[in-house]
Amino acid sequence: MAEIVLRNVTKRWGSFTGVACTNLTIADREFLVLLGPSGCGKTTTMRMIAGLEDATEGDILIDGRRINDLDPKDRDIAMVFQSYALYPNMNVYENIRFPLKVRRVPAEEHHDQVIRAAEMVELTDFLDRRPGELSGGQRQRVALARAIVRRPNVFLMDEPLSNLDAKLRVSTRAQIKNLSHELKVTTIYVTHDQIEAMTLADRVVIMKHGVIQQVGTPVEIYDRPANTFVASFIGNPAMNLMEGTLQDGVFTGRNARIAGIAGPDGPVVLGFRAEDATVVPAGGDIVAPAYTMELLGDATMVAVRAGGALVTVKAPKDYRVEIGAPVEISVPAAICQLFDADDGSRIEPA
Repeated sequence: MAEIVLRNVTKRWGSFTGVACTNLTIADREFLVLLGPSGCGKTTTMRMIAGLEDATEGDILIDGRRINDLDPKDRDIAMVFQSYALYPNMNVYENIRFPLKVRRVPAEEHHDQVIRAAEMVELTDFLDRRPGELSGGQRQRVALARAIVRRPNVFLMDEPLSNLDAKLRVSTRAQIKNLSHELKVTTIYVTHDQIEAMTLADRVVIMKHGVIQQVGTPVEIYDRPANTFVASFIGNPAMNLMEGTLQDGVFTGRNARIAGIAGPDGPVVLGFRAEDATVVPAGGDIVAPAYTMELLGDATMVAVRAGGALVTVKAPKDYRVEIGAPVEISVPAAICQLFDADDGSRIEPA
């Protein structure tokens, strides 16, 4: 078992707070993703769990045992970094084997464990090669195998796909997902890529300025963002957000009038997803000039400039419009979400 608990964990450097009073429980065997922009505190949180940073305040527990004062080597944690951190003078076999030697595992057990780890990441044909002879994706798989061979209680992965090109990211992401299912080890994965978070995670923790904004499954966060920051961070494209006023169930904003919305009267931010709205020939709730058009193969993404907001809608793949020409968009009231105009927090329907 490896349940991880953070209790009021804070990290400060002088007057700067990198992580603020974080409380979080990560279940045994859960794949948890820490997500947010650069500088949000996600990597610092992971480094405190690993013991590479000391928490200024609070407690870090693994299976009920406080580990704040344990050295990294005594925490039974394996890390995979953005940089592969391989030994260039060793071949793949010896790189994978190295943690077994350091931990003084009996030598007669090494070969079977190395081969098993190599098979899991499809590297058995490359065991005699050195890192410099491998592609970026292969080197990252060596780093994964080196972590796997340790059989740790916890995996920590710090943006392991950042150095890979788009195609390799997709294939390596699938491999990590499959390994997670097979190994069933508690995993904390740090990324700024929301696609990685949505495809890999059991739960996602979204952070901003060292503060947790929302914790939930990918579906929960996508469908019910806690605030405008989460709404604008999750999704490709992000949720459309329009400022305006709600009065007697009618939202009014620049280039927009949407009726039938439940919520309090007054200034609000209205949100909806691009795939939930449609382009119509006439009678749209939003009427604005086309700003850009992107052909995606299976669909066409159309963006219009509505007041100060850029509003995107998913249209059929054969839809075409001239830049600057008027576009009418139908937005069903049932799919709209409301946020507070001052602090951006979600407004739940009455």
